[in-house]
Amino acid sequence: MSDPESYTYARAGVSIAAGNALVRAIAPLARSTRRAGADADLGGFGGVFDLKACGYSDPLLIAANDGVGTKLKLAIDSGRHDGVGIDLVAMCANDLIVQGAEPLFFLDYYASGKLDNAVAERVIAGIAEGCRQAGCALIGGETAEMPGMYADGDYDLAGFCVGAVERDRLLDGTQVRPGDVILGLASAGVHSNGFSLVRRLAADKGWKLDRPALFDQEVLLIDALMAPTRIYVKSLLPLVQAGEIRGLAHITGGGLLENIPRVLPANCRARIDADAWDQPRLMAFLQAQGNIEPEEMARTFNCGIGMAVIVAPEKVTAVTQALQAAGETVFSIGDVAEGPRGCTVSGGAETWSARAPWSATHGL
Repeated sequence: MSDPESYTYARAGVSIAAGNALVRAIAPLARSTRRAGADADLGGFGGVFDLKACGYSDPLLIAANDGVGTKLKLAIDSGRHDGVGIDLVAMCANDLIVQGAEPLFFLDYYASGKLDNAVAERVIAGIAEGCRQAGCALIGGETAEMPGMYADGDYDLAGFCVGAVERDRLLDGTQVRPGDVILGLASAGVHSNGFSLVRRLAADKGWKLDRPALFDQEVLLIDALMAPTRIYVKSLLPLVQAGEIRGLAHITGGGLLENIPRVLPANCRARIDADAWDQPRLMAFLQAQGNIEPEEMARTFNCGIGMAVIVAPEKVTAVTQALQAAGETVFSIGDVAEGPRGCTVSGGAETWSARAPWSATHGL
């Protein structure tokens, strides 16, 4: 009788060697995100950050976590893995700056059925680039290889970011007043929301993703759709720290309608004029392909505005000029009025392909 076969982790589908090789490969990427408070070296059981080294005197810590959503499925299907790491950081870091917090450090979670180091390195290189754009250190993470949990080639991402804000600079909505002006910062595309609808349209309409986009012959449709989420931290942080901004809203799931009310006090509502900026051609394409009503656009996509900035009327010119100098495209898109907390987005006939003047309202 022969001896029973000796089982190994590798036989079960998990390669410890591949995981170790990935850690070695990404270590330089993590080190490239070093900043005050973190050396960004990997390998410990937890990441270390020295808050005192950042110079805060009375800080509050703000934490955020997020994923990339079903944009990740489009990335996997198309082989566009390089930008989703930026998306992952952006979805967390932008959520910190809206509360006035400087992103300090980031950790990622990468899970797959079978580790493909070439793909994982591209994804994590994007995470490191996102961290550099946000000014935070990549101080750790987790790579999980779980046979049977994911289909071949699939992977999932989650990100975790912690930031700090001086107590007297916290943006919590209490500073917003009726009469304030709402500025909009241009988005870089769809960002990381609404992709379940995008993918449904692509399937139903038979889009040729590897062909030039109908709205821009200079770019492939897949590249237009996969453009990474814009990270607004470095443009906004100096203004936040100087007390020039009263409120910020990151325009993600729920669109303009549902995100702006989240940063308003109970006695204020936002009024957004959709005629105040040109609808991006990508958004017009999506709307036309799906025959999407303007109200649905306003609660599904960012519609060309990735961040809403609320400022006092007397600060509008200075804040606009500072943001433009930092590389942002800025629009004056509305104001804050007295009333129950909520948001109304309205447009004239032909705005966002409407057949008549329209408005959409959301209240909290």
